This record gives sequence, structure tokens and C-alpha cells, in this order.
Amino acid sequence: MEFFPDVDLSAIEAEAIARGLFAVAVVDGVHERELALIAEFYRGTAKEGATAGAFVSAPSQISPLGPQDLAALLPGAAARELFVKAAYLVAWVDGQVSPAERELIGQFARALGVSGEHEAALEGHVKDYLLHPLVRLANVEAVTGIAKKLGA
Repeated sequence: MEFFPDVDLSAIEAEAIARGLFAVAVVDGVHERELALIAEFYRGTAKEGATAGAFVSAPSQISPLGPQDLAALLPGAAARELFVKAAYLVAWVDGQVSPAERELIGQFARALGVSGEHEAALEGHVKDYLLHPLVRLANVEAVTGIAKKLGA
């Protein structure tokens, strides 16, 4: 399974996902890597001519989007799953998912119609994605330690 399958998003959907991801980032304090990841996601999904500069240069001007509002803007199952995976990726980018991040992602998942079981599977895909580059490392102890930290 491809980690981020091609999902055709409208400009409104791409912005809605980015604003939902921003909500996940701010729930426990924004980290620079989270903003960079959100900006990269938006750059990669937004339509021609859109800019992601505001997501990095002026985060105070971005309004986070809540679960119900995001659900109203994302009608397709593929876009909804994409959001949940991207949300976990944003949450893990600083090395741990805080309880506040996990709770908010769960609220998003429920609003998007993603079952708890499927949400857990999507987080598992994120963990696999993050661990994949480490598989070929010779330092098995270090890789095992990182896997334990991810709960994998």
C-alpha cells in the first residue's frame, strides 16, 4: 500500500486539510517541524499558483479548523483517510504524540467517519512509514529503541 496515494483534492479541500493539521499542531504547542510538514503537504496538494508561505511565515494568521468543519469540507473517504494519516504524521514529527494530539486526532477521525479500529490501522501505517528507512541500519539496538518509542 502506498503511504500517500494520489488523491485529487480541490483547493478548498487542500486548505481545509492544512488547517485541520494546523489544529493538531497547535493543540500542544507548535513545533517548527510540524509547520514545515504542513507547508510541504499543502505545497504538494494545492492547485497551481497556491502558496504555502503563510503556513510557515505567519502561523498566527492561520485559523485552525475543527473536526465538524473539516468533515463538512471533505466528503470523500480517500481524502478523510489522507487527513488522519497526515495528522498522525504531524503529531509524530516531534518524536511523540501527546495526549492532547491523540484526543484531537480521535475527534477528527470520529467526525470524518473513521472507526477507532481503522484510525489505529492508519496510525500503524504512519509508524511503518517512519520506521521503513531504518530497517537497513546495522545498529539494531538503536532501531529497536526507536520502534519501541513509536509503540511499534
